[in-house]
Amino acid sequence: MGDSWPPDGETEGNASKNHREHSSSMPPGGSDWPNAFARQVRMIAMAVATDAAAGWRVERPNLLADVLRYHGLEPDRVNAVATTTDCDNTGQRVCLVRRHSLPARVNPDPESPILKMEHRMANSEPVLLLGDFPAITRSAVTTLQVNLGYVCNQTCFHCHVNAGPNRKESMGRETVGDVLAFLTRGGVRTMDLTGGAPELNPHFRDLVTRARALGIEVIDRCNLTVLGQPGQQDLAVFLASHRVAVIASLPCYLEENVNSQRGDGVFEGSLSGLRALNALGYGHPGSGLELNLVFNPQGPELPPPQAALEADYRAHLGSRYGIVFNRLLTIANMPINRFAKTLARKGEYNRYLTMLRQAHQDANLEQVMCRSLVSVDWQGFVYDCDFNQMLHIPLAAAGRPRSHIRDLDPASLAGGTIAVGDHCYGCTAGQGSSCGGALA
Repeated sequence: MGDSWPPDGETEGNASKNHREHSSSMPPGGSDWPNAFARQVRMIAMAVATDAAAGWRVERPNLLADVLRYHGLEPDRVNAVATTTDCDNTGQRVCLVRRHSLPARVNPDPESPILKMEHRMANSEPVLLLGDFPAITRSAVTTLQVNLGYVCNQTCFHCHVNAGPNRKESMGRETVGDVLAFLTRGGVRTMDLTGGAPELNPHFRDLVTRARALGIEVIDRCNLTVLGQPGQQDLAVFLASHRVAVIASLPCYLEENVNSQRGDGVFEGSLSGLRALNALGYGHPGSGLELNLVFNPQGPELPPPQAALEADYRAHLGSRYGIVFNRLLTIANMPINRFAKTLARKGEYNRYLTMLRQAHQDANLEQVMCRSLVSVDWQGFVYDCDFNQMLHIPLAAAGRPRSHIRDLDPASLAGGTIAVGDHCYGCTAGQGSSCGGALA
């Protein structure tokens, strides 16, 4: 039946009746079609019902995978699952038994952010909980990292934000005003813009312009392909005219590796973005327009030594494509959200977390980004880092368990305790990892 099912003009109920009366018109198992009464609902045929199907049938749907496939969304959690039967057209009796299968637990606290993360892992292995990351405190806050929302023109499997084209979360004008007010309170020298694709926020350019007028250094974490999106053709010129530093994602200098991690055509789109930036002076010595590239491993391993890999990038991109840049930043994949779920489905989550723990270096604790940075989400709530933001672990300050940027003074945050978890080993393993690359 394909896209034409159910037939035009029929309600789902009539179509269901038609299934039973005319078996030849039954949709094949695995087919899907829109619900006739609610456009946000998708009908999915689990299997074809036949006389031979009498008796018990066992179905094991992956609800989170279905939501991603049919709606392009990755919900943070499942609040409820409703089940029902519908046999009023046949007069027959159907008995439905539902059993939930959740990962084994160690920490019984139902409000634990790690528990919520665990519930989001469909078909996962039991999650290893270490709970022994060293305590750290904050020094003076000099960087405000602003997540302008989760809307992105790409969907990358390693993305700890679960960003994508179908996300709707985007910082509004009032919260942008709160961010600017925070910058005027002193102490913060750098505003680090991230997302999603931060440039797709409708207030991105206004925020950049006003922050630069305050004398704040601005960093744009750019996926490069956004520079070629409709309505963004002048984006590179805007960034250059406001002397915005660009940190650009390019997880490899090989086309096959980039496309396998970020999607078909992304490598060529990234090269186009780099050429546009280079043409404006980005990456050229003495231009004052800083262009740094970011490497992420393809899978559950630590990045190679940053200096040696930078030399490889420079040689390959320069000789083959004529691309220049200032620095390469190597960043480890954090064991959270989309990447964590990918590991769990493959039975590799526990191994990766154990590897990070075994590679931990105490010396990296002094340089981790959360000691001098705070992160604000699209609603204005503040976190110790972007990774804690994605795990819903808020920054506690002034006796409040959750803080909003409009209520905070940068100076008051110094000396505060930073919320830590097992994922923090991703920043301290090996040569260390931060938004500014390797720590050692």
